Amino acid sequence: MQFKVISALTLATLATATAVNRRNDSPPTIPASQCSTGPVQCCTDGGKASDSAFAPILALLGLDVVGDLLVGTGCADVPVVGVGSGAECDAFAYCCEDNSHSLISVSCVPVILDL
Repeated sequence: MQFKVISALTLATLATATAVNRRNDSPPTIPASQCSTGPVQCCTDGGKASDSAFAPILALLGLDVVGDLLVGTGCADVPVVGVGSGAECDAFAYCCEDNSHSLISVSCVPVILDL
């Protein structure tokens, strides 16, 4: 009986630790004022480069982006006047290192616009 209780408690602890760890896997978010790579982008879609929605676009452009780097598609600059003064982005607000491709922005970090 004691073994069953200890096993149940161990499994519950592991499940909790796993759930907490998954929440910590989300990318860091920075204030818009800390975006030093170019203008903040508002993208219609965003996610990991390895996601099936983005891999074909990256391959089409010949970009060798792998892993958990974030990318955005359908991106447009957030007006400088708007950043920090109530600017809005209804989808993905990103600060990206490479905005030179018309279809996709690469190596992005989520941004908080109202700071």
